[in-house]
Amino acid sequence: MDKPKDNAAATAKSPAGLEGVVAASSSIGDVDGINGVLIYQGLDIHDLAEHSNFEEVVFLLWHGRLPKRAELDDLRRAIADNQNVPDEIITLLRAVPRDADPMDALRTAVSALAFYDKGSKDISREGALRTATRLTAQLPVIVAAIDRIRNGHDPIAPKPELNIATNFLYMLKGEMPAEREARIFDAVLVLHADHELNSSTFTGRVVAGTLADMYGAVTAAIAALSGPLHGGANTNVMKMLLQIGSADKAEEWLKDALAQKKKIMGFGHRVYRTEDPRATHLRQFSKEMGEAHGDTHWFEISRKLEEIMLRERGLHPNVDFYSGSTYYMMDIPLDLFTPIFAVSRISGWTGHILEQYANNRLIRPRAEYTGQRDVPYVPIDER
Repeated sequence: MDKPKDNAAATAKSPAGLEGVVAASSSIGDVDGINGVLIYQGLDIHDLAEHSNFEEVVFLLWHGRLPKRAELDDLRRAIADNQNVPDEIITLLRAVPRDADPMDALRTAVSALAFYDKGSKDISREGALRTATRLTAQLPVIVAAIDRIRNGHDPIAPKPELNIATNFLYMLKGEMPAEREARIFDAVLVLHADHELNSSTFTGRVVAGTLADMYGAVTAAIAALSGPLHGGANTNVMKMLLQIGSADKAEEWLKDALAQKKKIMGFGHRVYRTEDPRATHLRQFSKEMGEAHGDTHWFEISRKLEEIMLRERGLHPNVDFYSGSTYYMMDIPLDLFTPIFAVSRISGWTGHILEQYANNRLIRPRAEYTGQRDVPYVPIDER
């Protein structure tokens, strides 16, 4: 039974959206919004984006340190061994309406995966690591299959010798990506892997805190990510760029949008008060992808918008602003941008869930009551 609130708690005012409230202790990631710093287990995101790879970051988030070569080889082998999605999940995806949102299909598929994992209820450290490996291996296969099936094609089996980033692009398109494109996509997965207690990660930890299994916690995290205020911003950025069309129209379009008090997607952040460090790399990736395809005008529109927003509103781009055009130049459908976010963030979600299981306490905050008190009950015929 819940205890009554004391007087101090009863009169306290809760920050809207829990902004700035510390809700958990974690060693996984930290965001310094004032100085624009993001770290994973103590390592700066710039070093990881430039020198690391996604599988290495997965190990880092789960184990708190970078892997030795043999450990990384073992993880890659374990991921390759767990990539085959149960036939029943593919049958389920074939039954999904062709016009379904891919995030809804992904959420449903991940929930159903628990049926075909006999160890799904094992939340010991060893058991939860097995589940985390399965989920990390299978999410990219499922996302690629969703797109293939809805377009009338059969899913493409992953190649065990490929890393996650290269495999995903191969399974999606049916052909091997260019080496630099695959490397950029790998770095994008690194950049999106974790971001402290964002909405989806917090949701996953809350569910894990009840000692629900990892599939349930990740399903809940996917549902949180699907909301347009969390995971869909890069899709909307690209829709904005498509609407503007060319760099010479950017300033007029933006000033008109600002005058109408429209929200400009991809700018500002709940935590960062300077440039999002992930945007630093994605800006370069957007430029590179445009140059590789001989079409830099999406990047040019973006740079113009960035210049005006900083001048007019003092706002910097966030992780979503340049990721949209980066994916678009990889010929990735707009509605797959958020599922790709999940393909990366599964590493951070599972890292936080492992941490929650290891030192669990039920997450049960209190609410600031704003309703009436001492309301008398009136019999139904007297109302």
